[in-house]
Amino acid sequence: MDEPSMPIPSEGSTPPSPLSPPGPPTPPIPLAELLASKDLGLRRIAGPAEAELLWVHTSEMADPYPYLLGGELLLSAGVLLTDPDTYVGRLVEAGAAALGFGVRPVHETVPGALIEACDRQGLPLLEVPPETPFTAIARTVWRLMAEARHRELRRVTRAQQALATAAARPDPVPAVLHQLAAQLGGRAVLLTARGEEVHAAGRDPAEEVHAAGRPLAPEAAGALTRLARVVARERPGSPASATDTHGDTHLSAYALGGAEGLVLALATRRRESGDHTVAGIAVVLLSLLAAPHQGADAAGRSAALVRMLLGADPAEVAPLLGATGPWTVIHARRTDGTPADALTAGALGASLGTALVDAGRGGGEAVRLLLPGGVREDEAARLLPDAEAERPLPEAEGEPARRQPGMAPQDEAVRPPADRVTPQPGWTLGASAPTPVTALDAADARAARALAHARATRAPLAVDTPVSGLAALVPPEQAAAHARALLAPLTAPLADTLRCWLALHGNWDRTAVALGVHRNTVRQRIRRCGELLDADLDDMDVRAELWFALRQG
Repeated sequence: MDEPSMPIPSEGSTPPSPLSPPGPPTPPIPLAELLASKDLGLRRIAGPAEAELLWVHTSEMADPYPYLLGGELLLSAGVLLTDPDTYVGRLVEAGAAALGFGVRPVHETVPGALIEACDRQGLPLLEVPPETPFTAIARTVWRLMAEARHRELRRVTRAQQALATAAARPDPVPAVLHQLAAQLGGRAVLLTARGEEVHAAGRDPAEEVHAAGRPLAPEAAGALTRLARVVARERPGSPASATDTHGDTHLSAYALGGAEGLVLALATRRRESGDHTVAGIAVVLLSLLAAPHQGADAAGRSAALVRMLLGADPAEVAPLLGATGPWTVIHARRTDGTPADALTAGALGASLGTALVDAGRGGGEAVRLLLPGGVREDEAARLLPDAEAERPLPEAEGEPARRQPGMAPQDEAVRPPADRVTPQPGWTLGASAPTPVTALDAADARAARALAHARATRAPLAVDTPVSGLAALVPPEQAAAHARALLAPLTAPLADTLRCWLALHGNWDRTAVALGVHRNTVRQRIRRCGELLDADLDDMDVRAELWFALRQG
């Protein structure tokens, strides 16, 4: 009965350092699970009913304190038991989880003084019958731990797959938070370093109710915010994670990677084995999704984009963009109609290969992106760190370096415009044709029209194609002058309606969807255009000439 039952430090060896005890190899086992093993015949006769077992150890020393790591079920037959009160006090001080006392051959029954000491000091006391060897108890504990470990690994694997699937959604940050809250059965919140809520998912702990019907204290949300500030990386030395308990609610906070100071905060009713691992997976994913995609230079170019698209002089911002183009302007809206926040818009920009994203205008407006293309190699490396510019072929001995077809000379190497605008799941996109930096304002308008066309036709992507064919044979200055003269009678709303109507082949319903107006409004505007232009809009020649003129603006 008194032989060691598991490979932990034996008595007489050097006691382990209390400063860095090794962690448990498997999830803890509730005491109730061990007691439920009927073949052992164990019976709790004193102390609390709840305890978590991390280890099993057998000792007949009068004071086993130096050899305990904490969390043990200590098994003893009481060979050297002389002072039960002091003995139990030392076990509690060492952090033992429970005491299993074997009756016979030393003691016929569990000493009453030991029962009283365990009740008084809150240590669970189990009676081990004579027919149950201590090694059988140890084997049962290890079997239960192996089963718990298997359940934990299966749970973590399922959670990892679910979180990875959520990260691939069009709205990855909210989706990951929602899945994390579902996996942990609580609330997941993404906070800034100042405690401002960016995203949240799951039930608010303040709205949950105890089994007894008492609502959770509303201060839990404030406690979670304060805990998040502890790990926010606003000062050197901040911890990567922190935990706390507020009433019956378990709180935890994790700092995300990057310099934005974002924090993942969690509030759950219970804390189960594997929760920390699942949260760690979410932290990695959120760090990648929410990490800043731009440094100081890219932030300046993003600001230049906003000023450019809001009407600033192209000459003012061209030096900040660092290249003359061509550039592609993209307008995007969520397919389900929900507004896009900065993180979701940033994820779209990352998918398209650009950090130049304008998502902060609000008011339900479209997300705008500026996609560089055809820039010099050194600029391509600066604007798109993950892009690989085309490079000249190696120089052969005795001959100059050869260029790949379409490549510029090595000293003026230029990436060919890449057709990188592809449909994105969950988004409707409208893209302009590649354009120089001096014409981005016009490209912005074309991208807006392309997005309206895509929404009207329910297409995931519409691209505004450049003028080509016969229309390209007319000098641009003459074409623009003719367009101004022909369309002079029309106001801007009428011209936009006519352009959209012609682009959709005169379809009233689709034009109404694209413009966000009633179909009767479209009919009235088109009729008014015909009157002002004194033209028959059912005539194909008239439509062709008007389309040519409208394409110039």
